[in-house]
Amino acid sequence: MEFKDYYKTLGVARDATAQDIKKAFRKLARKYHPDVSKEPDAEARMQELNEAYAVLSDAEKRAAYDQLGRGHQPGEEFRPPPDWDAGYEFSGDGFSPSEEAAFSDFFSELFGHMGGARGRYHTGAGEFRARGEDHHAKVLLELEDAFEGATRQISLRMPRLDSQGRVAVDTRTLNVRIPKGVHEGQIIRLAGQGSPGIGGGPTGDLLLEVHFRPHPRFRPDGRDLHLTLPVTPWEAALGAVIPVALPSGSVKVRIPENAQSGRQLRVRGKGIPGSPPGDLLLEIQVVLPSADDPKARKLYEQMAREIPFNPRRNERV
Repeated sequence: MEFKDYYKTLGVARDATAQDIKKAFRKLARKYHPDVSKEPDAEARMQELNEAYAVLSDAEKRAAYDQLGRGHQPGEEFRPPPDWDAGYEFSGDGFSPSEEAAFSDFFSELFGHMGGARGRYHTGAGEFRARGEDHHAKVLLELEDAFEGATRQISLRMPRLDSQGRVAVDTRTLNVRIPKGVHEGQIIRLAGQGSPGIGGGPTGDLLLEVHFRPHPRFRPDGRDLHLTLPVTPWEAALGAVIPVALPSGSVKVRIPENAQSGRQLRVRGKGIPGSPPGDLLLEIQVVLPSADDPKARKLYEQMAREIPFNPRRNERV
């Protein structure tokens, strides 16, 4: 995926005001709009202008893009780092599938999931009421929080335009109760923490999308947990019962005789809590003692002499 420099597309400086960006877009739109332009690439250029303007005219998307785009050149190979947008609070309308289809993969990868649903409007005789917009944010939690539940202090960054039309970022901190059994992708709704309503309409909510920070041992998949389990050659060959430490407590796992590296064992109900709970999926990894140890080397040499074993016997040379 190629990096796109939206500032270069519109021909404005990175510190341009909102008014500067609007003027630049309107000037270029008059030149390249397919209905009036005689430029051979008018339609493609207009799509690029619309995409750049969709980002730079929106304070929230512009702030996120500015942080992500530092040090990147247009056209260079680019892949956003995992969870780059965690901690940003977004509001406003999202893009429909047809609107996104007109933009590039670069835009869809960064901004396709941002924004929420439109507020619900109520009209009556002489009155106009609208529910406030929901806000959305991705938050990173520890995997251990899913096992015990917790209350965490979470700081969110909310971009806005200042009085000069430049992007500023406000920060607010919330105490959030993390329910036991929360899983990747789950939404935690904080009622009344979105935008104020209009005409006495209800305040919108804040929707927190849960993601877990990388764990040194476990990889969550829904409520299942994946773990690579190191075992000794004798545990794999003879079978064994070994303890496995979990984010909460431990479990004893039976290794069957003649287990090979790559074999997967499933321990039901020992994943992330829930109704039903997830499973624990263990991938066996046979780990050999180092031959640098004299005693281990002597035993390896004895095995090489006395055990007629060839794991490549079925291969043709």
